[in-house]
Amino acid sequence: MTYLNVEIVTPNGLSYSNDKAKLVIVRSVDGDLGIMPGHSPIIAPLTIDEVRVKVARDTDEQDIIATNGGIMEVRDDLVTIVADSAEESSDIDVPRAERAKLRAEAKIAKAKEEKNIDNLRRAEVALSRAINRINVSKK
Repeated sequence: MTYLNVEIVTPNGLSYSNDKAKLVIVRSVDGDLGIMPGHSPIIAPLTIDEVRVKVARDTDEQDIIATNGGIMEVRDDLVTIVADSAEESSDIDVPRAERAKLRAEAKIAKAKEEKNIDNLRRAEVALSRAINRINVSKK
């Protein structure tokens, strides 16, 4: 039986590794992608979302990792994701993520009031990251 080797790398080093994956599901800027063993080589930019790694075909067991965008490369049954950050659902500090969400929402309100588009965009990204972490923590 052929498996995928999945590695998620952040500036802090290897954040996630699994050499027995049967399916990897990511959200690219063009939509969801499902990667199975034998997939053609591909490079795709990813959005802020979860990465799901199914480890066994006969069960629903999967690892869920919150990533903040990045790039995915698939080649020779190796899925490499390079992201700014990545956290498995069990490692997410939910109170910290909720505080980050509140801060981002306050920054969005202030940026709208000041009509500061740059600050608004940064705050919207921060809000997306916080919401992604909160959502992944619940899975």
